[in-house]
Amino acid sequence: MAIKSEKNFDIKNLTSFKIGGKINEVFFPDNIADFVQLLQTYPNIQVLGNLSNTLVSSKGYDGKVILTSEMNKIEIEGNTVSAGCGVKGPKLSQEVCKTGLSGLEFMIGFPGSVGGEVYMNASANGQSISDKLRSVTCFSRKYGLITYPKDKMKFDYRTSRCQNEDIIILQADFVLKQKPVEEIQEQMNNNLDFRRKHQPTLALPNCGSIFKNPVGNPAGRLLESVGAKELMFGKARVWRNHSNFIINTGDATSLDVLKLMWELKQRVLEEYDINLEPEIKFLGTNKEEIKLWQKLNQK
Repeated sequence: MAIKSEKNFDIKNLTSFKIGGKINEVFFPDNIADFVQLLQTYPNIQVLGNLSNTLVSSKGYDGKVILTSEMNKIEIEGNTVSAGCGVKGPKLSQEVCKTGLSGLEFMIGFPGSVGGEVYMNASANGQSISDKLRSVTCFSRKYGLITYPKDKMKFDYRTSRCQNEDIIILQADFVLKQKPVEEIQEQMNNNLDFRRKHQPTLALPNCGSIFKNPVGNPAGRLLESVGAKELMFGKARVWRNHSNFIINTGDATSLDVLKLMWELKQRVLEEYDINLEPEIKFLGTNKEEIKLWQKLNQK
């Protein structure tokens, strides 16, 4: 059976930023074999998850993309849980809760997918995805299909070996602990309440935290001190309740967001000599945007 695909795919409404143009061709594999076949056939293909932390160019992307949305299988056996890279964080959190398994409560408020959350070692409310991880099934350009145990993933704050090596997450396996469902649900509710108070909902299209927190200096605090909450480029503006979030107030373009990010980065650099590093990813082939993105990532 052929792998599902679509050409000239309009991706805007799938992104949490509600920004993005047309992608030349998008594939939707639903199993590891097909996923690996695509990665081997198209060495430069881009892989995207739930598009909750990716700014896609308004000019589109003249290349091929894999969307992991169909890689959404969850298997639970005892205390062990296997999840495909496309499983959404809240869905996984809810499913393991039903069986009285604790350890993934923090994911209830994350709009992202398992692959992206392992890639960046997502964390919140005192928990991180690496805490309960047992192993990860990946595709490596160097080694092919391979399974890495947790201690080989080089996890740290908002990072894993995936950022420095050409590794694609396909599946994650967790070992969780038994706990009363009521206690798990209460923690999930508390996490959701915390998120609502400190982060914009997707009713205000956003991509989550824009910059990583420098050691000992929360990015939001640094940005607020340099007047970030008053800044706006086009229809992209800094959220008034937290300076490390940019919201799309209407028809913001990707260039609006990149220019706003650059201004934020420069203000903090000039005031504190701290070089903020983007937490989000960018996908596009527009030369002006690529140049600005490269500047944003200079260390």
